Amino acid sequence: MYAIINLYSDEKGEINKFLSQYYNKQIHLENDLKWENKYENPIELADMIGGLIDNNDKYHINMWISLDEDAFLNVTDDNADSIIRYLYERFPY
Repeated sequence: MYAIINLYSDEKGEINKFLSQYYNKQIHLENDLKWENKYENPIELADMIGGLIDNNDKYHINMWISLDEDAFLNVTDDNADSIIRYLYERFPY
């Protein structure tokens, strides 16, 4: 089972701008309004969650994560810190 991040935006180019800044290189996406990535190590989600929440005033992007099959959780300003703490408690490696 992989951990999954889905990014959604109503504005063309928002996800592309965020990912280009996050990865510090130019990113080109086929779909400007949706992006999905799978991670073997769920702890890797914590960095991207923090990166998006720290820059949420710059981007109009919604983030959803999945740690268990067919169950997605919307990441918001209010729950991001708790989700990151939960990741480190559930996956302490």
